Amino acid sequence: MNVVRGLAAALSASTVLLWPVSARADAPAPSGGFSWSVRPAGTEGQSRRDFFVYSLTPGQRMRDKLVVTNLSDRPLTFRVYPTDAFNTADGSFALLAADKQAADIGTWIAIGGAPARTVRPGGSATVPFTLTVPPGATPGDHSGGVVAAVTEQTTGAQGQRVNIDRRVAARVYARVDGALTSGLRVESLEVTPADRTLGKGDVKVTYRIRNTGNVRVAASARVGVTGPFGAGLGRPATRRVAELLPGNGYTLTDTVRGVFPAGPLTATLRLTPVEDGSPARPTVRTAGWWATPWTPIAVAVLAAGAVLYAVRRRRARP
Repeated sequence: MNVVRGLAAALSASTVLLWPVSARADAPAPSGGFSWSVRPAGTEGQSRRDFFVYSLTPGQRMRDKLVVTNLSDRPLTFRVYPTDAFNTADGSFALLAADKQAADIGTWIAIGGAPARTVRPGGSATVPFTLTVPPGATPGDHSGGVVAAVTEQTTGAQGQRVNIDRRVAARVYARVDGALTSGLRVESLEVTPADRTLGKGDVKVTYRIRNTGNVRVAASARVGVTGPFGAGLGRPATRRVAELLPGNGYTLTDTVRGVFPAGPLTATLRLTPVEDGSPARPTVRTAGWWATPWTPIAVAVLAAGAVLYAVRRRRARP
């Protein structure tokens, strides 16, 4: 097994819980009376792993194991199966729903033994699996997970019996050797100006980004607003952009607060990819609009009116 060292430390969690949808490392699945965890099995000569993380070549086959631990006070029967990963609308890591067919790394993994396993309270089951990379696999990162699911039967609002699948999974990341490309594209940038007539207001900037390369990539983003002659206005917004899987995209909205309407304004997004822990060349996108400076105009109008009134009063004196 050729494990990519150091990469797992940069990732955010070791398990994914669906229905609910997220969990941190070794977190049990909360479900009103029963819970369990899923994690990679330990291997000789290695510290405990948070993920299954591999560097492989097309056609390569390797074997590994995961451990399912029953943390509840009653026996649980688990269905263990692999599937693919994707990014949700907010950029979170997620796995395909149980009724969706895997098309990528989920089809590379074969679970050993019976598809269902019953584990006593407080006990653990070690589940072997084999990952075989197809000879024609595309280079780059392929992401998925091995799921341990429990089906619970409950009563619906109309009295009908309903099956609820609760799932916990250990993530699987495989990087296939070959030409690796990294790309992060800003697909759109829209500005929602402040709707205040007088004074400062908040400007919302919505942008959609997509990973156009074949490796996972995170980024940092900075959104600011400038006025005439490039003068900065308001308080810029910054954020860390969660890791995007290849081909995935999502939409973000940031707010620049306290922007004064100074006429021609420009919103600027500076998106800096982070590759192997180091910043890469940033992508910069801008959008402009006109914000009428009503306050200065009102002050000028009032001042002009006061001057005109004073001049007329002076001329009207005998």
